[in-house]
Amino acid sequence: MFTFILLFFLLNIPLHVASLIHPRCFWRMKQSEDKDGALQPCAFILDVVPGPMDMNDFIEPFKEPIVSTRTKYDNNQFSLAVAFSVDEVNRNPDLLPNMSLAFGYLTDSCKFMSQAYNIVQSSVGRHYNAPNYDCVDSGMCLVMLSGPNWEGSLIAGKAMDLYHPQQVIQLTFGSFHPILSDHEQFPYLYQMTPKDTSLAQAMISLILHFSWNWVGLAISDSDHGIQFLSYLRREMEENIVCLAFVNMIPVNKHLYMSRAEIYYNQIMTSSTNVVIIYGETDNTLAISFKMWESLGIRRLWITTSQWDVITSKHDLTFDSSYRTLTFAHHHAEIFGFKKFLQTLSPLTPNEYLASLEWMNFNCEISAFNCRTLKNCSSNVYLEWLILQTFDMAFSDATYDIYDAVHIVAQFFHEIHLQPMDKGKGSNSNCLKLYSIFRKINFTNPAGGKVNMRQKENLQAEYDIFQIWNFPNGLGLKVKIGKFSPYFPHGQQLHLYEDIIEWATGSREMMSSVCSADCGPGFRKLQQEGMTVCCFDCILCPENEVSNETNVDQCVKCPEDKYSNAEQKECIPKSVVFLTYEDPLGMALTSMALCFTVCTAAVLGVFVKHHDTPIVKANNRSLSYTLLISLLFCFLCPFLFIGHPNAATCILQQITFGAVFTVAISTVLAKTVTVVLAFKVTTPGRRMRSYLTLGASKYIIATCTLIQIILCAIWLGISPPSVSIDVHSEHGQIIIVCDKGSVTAFYCVLGYHGFLTFGSFVVAFLARNLPDTFNEAKLLTFSMLLFCSVWVTFLPVYHSTKGKVMVVVEVFSILVSSAGLLGCIFIPKCYIILFKPERNSLEKIREKTSS
Repeated sequence: MFTFILLFFLLNIPLHVASLIHPRCFWRMKQSEDKDGALQPCAFILDVVPGPMDMNDFIEPFKEPIVSTRTKYDNNQFSLAVAFSVDEVNRNPDLLPNMSLAFGYLTDSCKFMSQAYNIVQSSVGRHYNAPNYDCVDSGMCLVMLSGPNWEGSLIAGKAMDLYHPQQVIQLTFGSFHPILSDHEQFPYLYQMTPKDTSLAQAMISLILHFSWNWVGLAISDSDHGIQFLSYLRREMEENIVCLAFVNMIPVNKHLYMSRAEIYYNQIMTSSTNVVIIYGETDNTLAISFKMWESLGIRRLWITTSQWDVITSKHDLTFDSSYRTLTFAHHHAEIFGFKKFLQTLSPLTPNEYLASLEWMNFNCEISAFNCRTLKNCSSNVYLEWLILQTFDMAFSDATYDIYDAVHIVAQFFHEIHLQPMDKGKGSNSNCLKLYSIFRKINFTNPAGGKVNMRQKENLQAEYDIFQIWNFPNGLGLKVKIGKFSPYFPHGQQLHLYEDIIEWATGSREMMSSVCSADCGPGFRKLQQEGMTVCCFDCILCPENEVSNETNVDQCVKCPEDKYSNAEQKECIPKSVVFLTYEDPLGMALTSMALCFTVCTAAVLGVFVKHHDTPIVKANNRSLSYTLLISLLFCFLCPFLFIGHPNAATCILQQITFGAVFTVAISTVLAKTVTVVLAFKVTTPGRRMRSYLTLGASKYIIATCTLIQIILCAIWLGISPPSVSIDVHSEHGQIIIVCDKGSVTAFYCVLGYHGFLTFGSFVVAFLARNLPDTFNEAKLLTFSMLLFCSVWVTFLPVYHSTKGKVMVVVEVFSILVSSAGLLGCIFIPKCYIILFKPERNSLEKIREKTSS
């Protein structure tokens, strides 16, 4: 016969499992004061017996009224979990046919582990008989379940191995510990609890969800705690989360007491509002936690299922900001425990459950809202709670027991279907049984998948709970989400936002950051000597932006964009050039059109009165040439207005250079004509031949040809082109015509100045000739005005940018051309139109004779 021994270190661990489909709430009323000290181990014996089993033979201890959790059945939840699981197995007709799984109590079980520990310490080789248990049969292969403390499991395994060498298959429940996973040292030991390798990832995912980056940590200074710290630091480094402090609480109580004040000051002075607690609840870490709460330290605690206890019976201030968030291994939900209890206790089911552990109920079954708890007395809580439909929620530890009992049942079922080799001894049988044990694969009655082959390699999934401690020992817990490492990154954490809002009145959590976020338009500046989570926020430099929070560097805007005033985004720059719609463009266009019309009118007047003396004077053809060149000068600004392109950029400079050269050379020719006209009054002089041969035509042609050659050289070296200026003006892209070769431009402009100065000098020398035929004074004044305009143009042109430079150049062209038109032709038009009597040959002769 195979005997199954369950050896428990019992601890009052809170229980929590909630449905993945319907939201669940949990409550418990604390029945006694907290107890400190070592765990009290107890043991149960399970056996396979032939035929059906009467449960009444095994439940007598539970029928006694439970008046206090300080009775000898102080930790009934574990015993009840065994009884419930065994009852469920025996009700299954397809499991262990014609047999039953039975269990009984060791009447003096609390002495068993201390005696086993003494055996290990003294290395006594004598045979030891456990109370109420016969260990004589050396041929049997034992299966033992121990826990929840890993140290107790280690002692239990070594104790059993002293008098049953290699005959014990050991299952453990409680926290997973790496020491027990050494298969060379413990070849027949199996941990029911999965590894917590994804716990740090789950906690960091929750922290990131609520935008926290500044958290404290309190752990046990043990191998287990240090391993968790390494996992946590790795996740924090990857996600930029920082530790405000790390309290590594020594396991040694005397050492802890000497440093307790330091740990208290660390957490009290820290600016973080969130603290992670990780470790066992039966050591100095638990003492620290109770002391912190008793001294009024208010933080949001993030921890594991071991710590979701009601910490105090004293009235606490209701504050939804300060609470406890716990991570529990995800399990399928087990129902029916309340119905099972009805056969065990004369108390009402709710009262009996309240004396044990957390009870669960659907959060939506009542209009009762968690937020109203702060306005109610304890009696009101109980009156409302007793009316609800409850069932007990299994914790990680009790669910491990539930799975273990069903695994053992499957194990017994399998081995009774296979014959054992009785001649090979128990060692061979244990080895074969262990191979069978490792292949067990089934679905438990709750719907949970159990695969012993893969279980050790699986990463744990977690349910996330939120807990409040209310006055008079009432505890309330709500499942708010879950975490699965098997989902894609970014989808592993799922929180029930509506449940969080239902429980707290808000979907927001308190802030816990070292530095406030740097919003768009700012960048982080690391604080010297601090972690990456502590920084100052400074405004992005000019023309740089940041459109996210907490950026390390601002992004420079492209050349065709600029930053807005808040420096949050890059805005396309406005394209700026001198347009016809622009006020300046409209003004210059109007001026150009007016002067063009005036020039055309003057030309018409001269053509109409071409036979009059005043038109004939000073060479009629030169007047026509000058008027036509001025007409083109007034039309030239239209090449400067509008969107520049390669053709207009070349034409505006070449046209300006050529047309102005024609106009100025014509003025020079007219001045020379005036001088020659008076020099040929003596017949036979060589000057007369120059005048008759059309010297003025040669002057215009020669001067214009020289300018054309200069322009050709300009085009050959570096012609004008479109220039896009993105730097001169903030927020603007200025499109202008670049002069190309600046030297060539100033050569063309200098040539104009040379011709203008020559015309001015000749005209000035001829200013005293007789008035009747003399244009010298008019030409002198026109050249003086022309020189003044372009001398003024140079400094003004160099002090402006963008389209204003174009405006200055166009204005100079219009004013200088208008000066020539007004000074030379307006007086003549006045005589022609308003003083025709002065425009006759007789009048001229009279004035000449006088």
